[in-house]
Amino acid sequence: MNCDVCKHKQASVFLTQIVEGKMQKVNLCEACSKEKGVTDPTGFALADLLLGLGAAQEIERGGGSQKCPVCGFTQADFKKTGRLGCSQCYDTFAEGLQGLLKGMHKGVVHVGKKPSRFSRIMEREAQIKALQRDLRKAVLEENYEVAALLRDQIKQFEVEA
Repeated sequence: MNCDVCKHKQASVFLTQIVEGKMQKVNLCEACSKEKGVTDPTGFALADLLLGLGAAQEIERGGGSQKCPVCGFTQADFKKTGRLGCSQCYDTFAEGLQGLLKGMHKGVVHVGKKPSRFSRIMEREAQIKALQRDLRKAVLEENYEVAALLRDQIKQFEVEA
């Protein structure tokens, strides 16, 4: 079996990771495993292997010498450890991180988890606010028939709560 990085040499290091029930395998030759830091856990290029071989190079497109002004973390540090140094790093390295985060997650903005009941309540409140805004606009335009319909819709939403 050939190395997944250089495609030429015989693979001698085999890595397997299971994330959310999906198994990912990476086969490396001796030279590539040393280059990726596989023999040294602190130097392991986690970003390369988790995100697809060579994906962490996307981080370096904006200039390889970028440094976080708060913690001093560099892109090379991220590539080596697969972690960022502080919360400011997300802003500092935002341009390169977006492509990586899109590959790992559903989006690039953390929205957290909400109970489904809470989501329904928030959605209903947003609909009521939109109807109230439309109602004010209809009254200002003296369109009273539309205003009456909107008023009735608002009352219906409030009764369902």
